[in-house]
Amino acid sequence: MKGANFTVEEEYPFGEETGKIIKVGFEIYNHLGAGFLEVVYKDAFEYEFNLREILYSREKEYLIKYKNTILPHKFYADFVIFDKVILEIKARVGGIVKEDYAQVINYLKVSGCKIGLILNFNKEKLEIKRVIN
Repeated sequence: MKGANFTVEEEYPFGEETGKIIKVGFEIYNHLGAGFLEVVYKDAFEYEFNLREILYSREKEYLIKYKNTILPHKFYADFVIFDKVILEIKARVGGIVKEDYAQVINYLKVSGCKIGLILNFNKEKLEIKRVIN
């Protein structure tokens, strides 16, 4: 829209929160670089979240309701931050793929969260994608 002024919050839901998460991602990437397994980056996120007193849950379990039952398969989001943002950590040489988007969309549906972040650490630079439900 020509001449429109948008805030970060209008352009990106929870812009302040996701900005903090992305800042942590850059901090981790600057110290560790590429090449580690996902679990190493997850451990680093947990360390940084604790250090910065950022509210989070790691490997949060979500049940899938179908009609009058709970299905046996469960989803486990890498992190839920501020009870609002799903964070998925990847370490893919080929980068973020459509299956990663589908995974985060599923997590957003079952969690009720509005935004997800996918951070891929196994590239020349940190790869970041936002997924909005």
